[in-house]
Amino acid sequence: MGLELRSMVLVSLARIYQTGFKVRRPLLAVATTNFQNIINGEKTSTTERRHGINPATGEPNPDVPVAIKEDVDRAVVAAQEAFKTWIDVPFDERRKALLAYADAIEEYVADFAKLLVQEQGKPLQFAANEVAQSAQVIRSAADVAEGLTDEIIEDSAEKKIVVRHIPIGVGAGIIPWNFPHLLTVVKLAPALITGNVIIIKPSPFTPYCGLKLVELAQRFFPPGVVQALSGDDRLGPWLTAHPGIGKISFTGSSATGKKVMESASRTLKRVTLELGGKDAAIVCGDVDVQSVAPRVISKGFFNSGQICLAVKRIYVHESIYNEFRDAAVAYAKTIEVGPGTQEGVFMGPLQNSMQYEKVKGFFADLTKEQLSLTHPDGKAFDNKAGYFIKPTIIDRPAEDSHIATEEQFGPIMPLFSWSDESDVIARANNTQMGLGASVWSRDLEQAARIAAKLQAGSVWVNTHFEADLRAPFGGHKESGIGTENGLQGLRQWCNLQTLYLKN
Repeated sequence: MGLELRSMVLVSLARIYQTGFKVRRPLLAVATTNFQNIINGEKTSTTERRHGINPATGEPNPDVPVAIKEDVDRAVVAAQEAFKTWIDVPFDERRKALLAYADAIEEYVADFAKLLVQEQGKPLQFAANEVAQSAQVIRSAADVAEGLTDEIIEDSAEKKIVVRHIPIGVGAGIIPWNFPHLLTVVKLAPALITGNVIIIKPSPFTPYCGLKLVELAQRFFPPGVVQALSGDDRLGPWLTAHPGIGKISFTGSSATGKKVMESASRTLKRVTLELGGKDAAIVCGDVDVQSVAPRVISKGFFNSGQICLAVKRIYVHESIYNEFRDAAVAYAKTIEVGPGTQEGVFMGPLQNSMQYEKVKGFFADLTKEQLSLTHPDGKAFDNKAGYFIKPTIIDRPAEDSHIATEEQFGPIMPLFSWSDESDVIARANNTQMGLGASVWSRDLEQAARIAAKLQAGSVWVNTHFEADLRAPFGGHKESGIGTENGLQGLRQWCNLQTLYLKN
């Protein structure tokens, strides 16, 4: 059953990739080593260069610039100048430019997907889907923004009161390494459609798609409206502390998000922080185990578990626990792990050595009996060049163990049993994170009752991390501040202004 499910996912995404888009011209010299920063509409390089690593092979990817403080200052000045005119561009013209940009991205799905596999490691089918989703994000922002209209509080013979949405100005989008293509446009599109300008900072681990996306954007937007700076660990603090930047949109770990917020607070920048998660899936005793177990497990192992919204822990009713555990293990053993270029692969490598070593640390806490549940040979990883870890199921670890309490961001899944509804809700909520959660049951009344009590920004019933771009996405507690997507996400890029008109 698990193999069939995975095959259906691969076939459907492959069909999108093969028939949905046609490449009509080469992509911006992607196949070369020409990766540069974009400042004020111009490609710029730096004296110092660095490179990412292909996570499937350990081989170096092409060189990219390492921005210095003066590059940040030049980009901010260019952005401030561009904002003076971009703010006055009519909404319909901004929308037209964004839709043309989305069309151009679709023309280059195959090229971007290949580049994404090279820098991030995910299988080609899923890389192509990510690029396709990027175009849809742009279109959704352009459509939803039509609803971002002035609110009339009063319109009488004596006075008129209007609440307006005013663009903040210069923004910075700080992009993580797990979805470097998609999350670039998740920040770029709402910023531009609401009249802001933006500087994109790709992750040092995955700078390539971000740089090329911004290079492509120069065809559709005036100089300085969309810029890109690649750099090292110094670049983020320079952006978050810069007095000329009014908004930071950051996606990454909760620990780094706190540092971003601290730095931004010195100039009272607006911030949107999309941070970590420890998503719980609660499985009730009435489910069809053989059908549900592969579905739940796949929501934890997709993208090698490197998704903030991935299932991170599973609570299974004690009446079906053993059957569910065995079905989960059987499914995990069918998952194909390998380079993203290899046909039929569901899980590629972890993206970088730092994350690889972190996930290996969770394995160090496991007993031989726990590890042998999924891997009879006791080997969940090897010493190959790439950062590959096999999917692993853990049978009821201690509630206070690292794997039970910390975000693993890798393909290792703890299972727990439960019998009392109020108790499992309390256990699911016993975390400082609150990004997502799910409930699985045939009894929708019971599922809705449990779901309503879970402390998370997104809660699903009988699925997990499905998103609608019209709906807000954000976290509770230490999983973030603010939202992305939908009207609420667009409002994060605006200041409110109340206009009083007296007759």
